[in-house]
Amino acid sequence: MPSLTRHRLTSADVDPALRALCAWTPADIPGGGVHPGDVGWHLRSDDAVVFLWTADGEPVAAGFVDGPVLRVTAAPGADPDALAADAEDLLAPGVDGCDGLPVPGWGPEPDESWLVMSWAPQPVSSTAEPVHEARAADRVLVHRSAFPGSTFTVGRWRAMKASPAGGTAVEVLVRTPAGEPAAAATGWFAGVGRCGLLEPVGTRPGHRGQGHGRDAVLGACAALAERGASAVAVATPSTNGAAVALYRSAGFTVVRETRDRVRPREV
Repeated sequence: MPSLTRHRLTSADVDPALRALCAWTPADIPGGGVHPGDVGWHLRSDDAVVFLWTADGEPVAAGFVDGPVLRVTAAPGADPDALAADAEDLLAPGVDGCDGLPVPGWGPEPDESWLVMSWAPQPVSSTAEPVHEARAADRVLVHRSAFPGSTFTVGRWRAMKASPAGGTAVEVLVRTPAGEPAAAATGWFAGVGRCGLLEPVGTRPGHRGQGHGRDAVLGACAALAERGASAVAVATPSTNGAAVALYRSAGFTVVRETRDRVRPREV
């Protein structure tokens, strides 16, 4: 059996992991814990680290630690048990969840599940405008308003765009009729004939319920479809009724419900 080697990659040398993840992304909904777009969003941080596992020099898995969760996607035919055993030292206390690997002794998260939803390319109408340097501050404003506590900055936006994944990002901004930035969405392209990803999507609190979020979602999906994406996926907590309703209104359908595996809790 080939021995596993784990590589610790920074933004500067993450290309092999991105190429592997794109190659493993199917035409329909991805099955692993990491889409190449997840890595792209992760690379907004200067100190972002991505792990790549190889066997006899061939990539067999890739992932990263996302807060308290280790997220991994394995290649078709890879040995998930061997990968889980090798990743054990990444699961120090504080990293209490895993998405994509069957960690021995860990069970499904009892309190939170995620809905994986899919959008099929279709004609859309959207007022969304593409985001570039001149609109970066407005795009960041929307994100920080939509996600309290966010550390996203224009500098981090630039780092994300300058990363090896930056060229796969499609970003759109929706404004109110008065010109105020209201909603934004980022989509990630994994290749022609492969499923794209929405991550993240946000609407400023004062502009919710007016269709701006739906407009942003449709704009990002249309941009991904124009590049050749076969579908677009998004994942949202099943308890986030507003997000689920937003995606349904944009034409997304629920494909499956999933749960992270979590460390056994002390009684």
